[in-house]
Amino acid sequence: MKQDYRLLVLDLDGTLTNSKKEISPRNLRTLLRLQQSGVRLVLASGRPTYGIVPLAEQLQMKENNGYILSYNGGEIIDWSTGELLYKNLLPDDVLPILYQTATDNRQTILTYDNECILTENPNDPYVQKEAFLNKMQVRRVENFLQEIPLPLPKCLIVGEPEQLMKAELSLRLQRQISVYRSEPYFLELVPLGIDKARSIAVLSEKLGITREEVAAMGDGYNDLSMIKYAGLGIAMDNAQEPVKAAADYIAPSNDEDGVAIAVERYFLHAF
Repeated sequence: MKQDYRLLVLDLDGTLTNSKKEISPRNLRTLLRLQQSGVRLVLASGRPTYGIVPLAEQLQMKENNGYILSYNGGEIIDWSTGELLYKNLLPDDVLPILYQTATDNRQTILTYDNECILTENPNDPYVQKEAFLNKMQVRRVENFLQEIPLPLPKCLIVGEPEQLMKAELSLRLQRQISVYRSEPYFLELVPLGIDKARSIAVLSEKLGITREEVAAMGDGYNDLSMIKYAGLGIAMDNAQEPVKAAADYIAPSNDEDGVAIAVERYFLHAF
């Protein structure tokens, strides 16, 4: 007898979306059908909320009581009502440390303000990549620390993967924030203790759902905690090896409709 799962948590980049950063027709059809069966969707990403909204709208999550878990778990939004259910913010006094670390390592730091990315280096290719990914505008600031809107849910340091290692090690040793690689060239800087699993636990408690009734799909290191937490952890074939090792099932890649295939296998078997 198969477990009935009530919540499906999906990472976005490398999981829900393909290499073109799009939801494939098969994935879209399958997830709309899944929601009609009564299962709720949660989109869980390091992206800012603004960068998740277009996908939530495409999936009709407002009509189907879905949730957005943005900033790697720093915010939870009930998308059917727009209500902010949970929020965690970086302490203001850590921001100069983040800025100095990026500067010392000749890397770029950025943050977000509604539909805009704020940075002193708008032409950095990795800043442009983040803007493309989230369909956001880039706004140049003269002085990052003076012009950012406080408090912040997240900053991002971007740069060549090998060069980011120095910044990552330095910030981990500070033990004042949580540090994640969402991509080899993106270093996520969020409040201490924030990760997707903790926020899913908060949401599950609010909904009266047990962890055994949660399924989670992802591919990156920042998905590892939720794949271990969920009753059913699914890794994409394109996932990092530690993510695959922790998963209960390895789905085909994000370019092979892996989300749809996993949903058909574990959720829609009775329909």
